[in-house]
Amino acid sequence: MNTLNFLNGDSMPVLGLGTWLSKPTEVYEAVVEAVKTGYRHIDCAYIYKNEKEIGKALKYLFAENIVKREEMFITSKLWNNFHSPEQVEPAIRQSLKDLQLDYLDLYLIHWPLAFKKEHAQTSDDQYSLDEMPLSATWKAMEGIKEMGLAKHIGVSNFSIPKLTSIIENSAVKPEVNQVEVHPYFQQDKLIAFCKENNILVTAYSPLGSRHMMQSEESITKNPVVQKIAEKHNCTEAQVILAWGMERNTAVIPKSVNTERIRENFGSLQVKLDESDMSELAKLNRNLRNAKGLYAVVPHGPYTYKNLWDE
Repeated sequence: MNTLNFLNGDSMPVLGLGTWLSKPTEVYEAVVEAVKTGYRHIDCAYIYKNEKEIGKALKYLFAENIVKREEMFITSKLWNNFHSPEQVEPAIRQSLKDLQLDYLDLYLIHWPLAFKKEHAQTSDDQYSLDEMPLSATWKAMEGIKEMGLAKHIGVSNFSIPKLTSIIENSAVKPEVNQVEVHPYFQQDKLIAFCKENNILVTAYSPLGSRHMMQSEESITKNPVVQKIAEKHNCTEAQVILAWGMERNTAVIPKSVNTERIRENFGSLQVKLDESDMSELAKLNRNLRNAKGLYAVVPHGPYTYKNLWDE
């Protein structure tokens, strides 16, 4: 499988299995099926509430010698209510315990948001970034890397100004930024900035949001995508994933469906040419689906504008 490479020579497989919204009752089989199909990259997070089941799947796969731990790339994420520096180490240790692992390949700050509770319903449940600076949380992230709890550290849902602030005020740069990217939301400026700063990009919702995929707005129903799929004798989803990988971003489509997991893996065989990429570049609508509006509460410190610096 193609990989994206870190500065120290470690690599991240360009295709991974996303596990957001994967029910605990379904994610075990999805992970086992994915690894048997050939996936070596699993994207997890504390807030997905399914890491224990993923851990059981990984334990089975290692015990049966279906795959070795060192062949896998496992990501998890620090949730918003663990931003206080003394909470970062206990948070990653909880994910490691649930995933039944000694270390993570990658640990990310999930959102540039600081909460006092897991789910912040009111402004009293939130810290502003002045009260709980991202730089302080990041320093604790550097600490867990030094301890060997995570081989690499990064962020998710970070804008260029927020990345710049971390870069200018820390000893270790974020190594990955995981953000929403798909043909309707191409994020060219952010991806270019990350490339200039040796920050790898992982694209979540690479096929569009679940809501989009189930509606007439689905990128798979776009005539340009359909035409390219016909040209390459592949599915529309495979075209979209191949587009993401061709742009040197890792893609982590979520599925618990065996056929879909295999179909997505088949995108590795699709090689788009310059004319395909040029046509797909024209589809950008600047259509963000994951807006972070769950954090916008009356009189709270967060707004859509200051979250995304738009």
